[in-house]
Amino acid sequence: MTTRTAAERRADARTSHLTRVADCPTNRLLERIGEKWVSLVLKELADGPRRYGDLARTIASASPKMLTQTLRRLERDGLLSRTVTPAVPVRVEYALTPLGQSLMPVLYALSGWAERNIEQVEAARRSYDVAQRSSS
Repeated sequence: MTTRTAAERRADARTSHLTRVADCPTNRLLERIGEKWVSLVLKELADGPRRYGDLARTIASASPKMLTQTLRRLERDGLLSRTVTPAVPVRVEYALTPLGQSLMPVLYALSGWAERNIEQVEAARRSYDVAQRSSS
């Protein structure tokens, strides 16, 4: 029987934990929803299909590269669809899929919670920071 060191046991526990986290559907979805521009894009598309230029104007702080990457990821996840209409210039329109529409009540609930509780969260952060500075 081999004896394992504490470092080996910690490494095994860490690997096991990371595997469970990677397999967790909630963590996998929150990872995407938590990306910087995702909630803004989803909220914009909740009102109906939008062209790329409309999204770019509405979410002006997102660079074209980041907006494009965000749209591609959401399309890959099945949350939005991309329709290309041949014209001059080419017309590209994005819309929520039924799966993306089913996510909106959850996103609205999270947004509502944040708006109702952000002051408490910020107060807790300030208190924590003060306590940490005092103990240092």
